[in-house]
Amino acid sequence: MAIWHVPNLTPMKEWRNAAILRYHTETGFLSVEGGNLLRLYQQYPVTYGLGSCPKNNGPIVPVVYDYGNAEQTSHYHSPNSRSEIVAGYIQFRVFNHEKAVMALCPGFKATGCNTEYYCVGGGGYYPENARQCGDFTAYDWNGYGTHKDWSASKALLESALLLFYR
Repeated sequence: MAIWHVPNLTPMKEWRNAAILRYHTETGFLSVEGGNLLRLYQQYPVTYGLGSCPKNNGPIVPVVYDYGNAEQTSHYHSPNSRSEIVAGYIQFRVFNHEKAVMALCPGFKATGCNTEYYCVGGGGYYPENARQCGDFTAYDWNGYGTHKDWSASKALLESALLLFYR
């Protein structure tokens, strides 16, 4: 599996060179998890209240960087989240303190339970605040692109997250 973070409005022919981060897995983990993302998420449903942080989180897979590195990955995320993530991984199905669930932590594994600030996708219900509902949940918690407290960088917020797998 590979993930690219590509700035919005980048023409397709420029995606590879324009990406702010590109990384991939090399472990063949999908074959163990059913062969594709559909089967993986059938094993680890993204459903509110089905588990709690951190004991019911899904698989964690190391990545190899094609462009960027672990330090850059951490830097793009909010300053407060850096103490709760370890870059260099992809993690699937993670719960937060409120039992809301995010589908994917792109580029890192979660070590804390404030996953709404740094993971993406989700089960559609966030009891803490309805404004968190969306793919980038609470990436803009302290202002859009302010890159302070719990807000991610503008570069990250204004990039598409492209997932590739075979």
